[in-house]
Amino acid sequence: MKSITIKGSQRESVGKVATKALRNAGKVPCVLYGGDKPVHFSATELAFKNLVYTPNVYTASLDVDGTKYAAILQDIQFHPVTDKIIHVDFYQLFDDKEVTMNIPVQLVGTSPGVLNGGSLRFPKRKLRVKALPGDLPDFFEADISGLKIGSKFLVTDIKSENCTFLHPDNTVVVQVRTSRNAAEDEELEGEEGEGTEAAAEGAEAAAPAAE
Repeated sequence: MKSITIKGSQRESVGKVATKALRNAGKVPCVLYGGDKPVHFSATELAFKNLVYTPNVYTASLDVDGTKYAAILQDIQFHPVTDKIIHVDFYQLFDDKEVTMNIPVQLVGTSPGVLNGGSLRFPKRKLRVKALPGDLPDFFEADISGLKIGSKFLVTDIKSENCTFLHPDNTVVVQVRTSRNAAEDEELEGEEGEGTEAAAEGAEAAAPAAE
């Protein structure tokens, strides 16, 4: 999995006053968990741009005053009004320790069901997995080239030997359903057909009376 480097500085104080001063200076208070003890540091808000504002998933290479840590983003807090990042929690990675992470799914191929008027539903754009850090992929591929109308692509259809999916086997990743427009067209055609038949029957019934 690709990694993004974030440079930070050790925090000497973790009190409210010091935290407020950091934020006023455009820096974000951060904590790294998972090691022998939590590491408190700060980094500029701009440093998180490529880690947070992206549909992709990355690990983080934290450089805190020259000491480097491999980590993943665990939690992030935004200001309720300005949406600025106000706090970030990281979790330290170890090569021999499994970690849980949400991995995005990318669709490949063209669904014949969609070409025939079906509607593509993609309820699971990310899948929660457990694996060693070195086995975490950048994304999973879901091949939809065999999906017809009514077909489903389940989590068990994704092949991954080194990751454990934390979802039930019947979890639907993507499916093709009959579109609402197609259903409405079918109903309209049916109603029009019924109206024509009724009119024809009425004309037949009226013909003897005219004679």
